[in-house]
Amino acid sequence: MRNQRFATLAATLVMFVSVYGLAGDVRIIANPSVRADAISAEEIKSIFLQERNSLRDGTHVEPVLSKGGPAHAAFLKDYLSQNDDALQNYYRTLVFTGKGSMPKALRSDEEVVGYVARTRGAIGYVSSTVTLDGVKTLTVYRAENDGTRRLIARVEPLYPVILRSNHIGGSVRLKVTIAWNGTVEDVEVLGGNPILGEAAMVAVKQWVYAPGRSRTIAEVSVPFDASR
Repeated sequence: MRNQRFATLAATLVMFVSVYGLAGDVRIIANPSVRADAISAEEIKSIFLQERNSLRDGTHVEPVLSKGGPAHAAFLKDYLSQNDDALQNYYRTLVFTGKGSMPKALRSDEEVVGYVARTRGAIGYVSSTVTLDGVKTLTVYRAENDGTRRLIARVEPLYPVILRSNHIGGSVRLKVTIAWNGTVEDVEVLGGNPILGEAAMVAVKQWVYAPGRSRTIAEVSVPFDASR
């Protein structure tokens, strides 16, 4: 009977993750040479639109695109606010005017992971369900009223044993309220597996950001990689 309850719980958790994966959950991945563990949504947009080629810490980065699929569509919507046709036209304009070049584009999540793993400074995006080997996952935060806030102390969440043992992972989206002095005042789960959400909240409440002029509301994505 106990084993049956365990199997039912595991099946339910798998269903939760599957639903969230189909909803277009995206991981931002980078080559291990990239020093940062977190990146703002604003930085992601600037890098993929070739407005900048380095992170705030000075690390040079190379954006890598996917040629299609759910992760690509979700990335364009969530981070670039445009569709694929508009993005391709944007890149063609950069090339024509000599202000940029066509970024590397690959056919699948697996090819993106492989390229990012072997290319120094590479940064890309993949589905939350893909196996990650040789790359690091970056935590994404979105500052709404103060773009200067920077994560300076990050506590990793404790991965629930029952989920890790059953290879159940994914990303959790959180709304984080940051005080002027950089401490986290409040955390709210916006999306993701509810059990992973509880673990993420405990960790994020211990994060510390750079001081700012006032309270900041940020949206943070915390990954749980079941393949590690």
